[in-house]
Amino acid sequence: MKIYMTPIEVLAWFENGTPHPIRLKLNDKELKIEQVISMTEEKLSGNRMLVFRCQSEIKGELRPFEIKYELNTCKWFLWKM
Repeated sequence: MKIYMTPIEVLAWFENGTPHPIRLKLNDKELKIEQVISMTEEKLSGNRMLVFRCQSEIKGELRPFEIKYELNTCKWFLWKM
């Protein structure tokens, strides 16, 4: 997987302050998140981030990727794909 760390737009619902991503928008293309495999929390340079390991159907096959949610700024990033 290649590391990107690109800001993205994500449609998510929140339960008790925890986001659950549904779709993401990257380069004007919308991807439906088929499955969230795992969610972990990490600190990157002192910033708390939630890391979601997901998979989506891209060009006809299921491909894994990781997105990050920065808790302090409420921003989403495409981390690995």
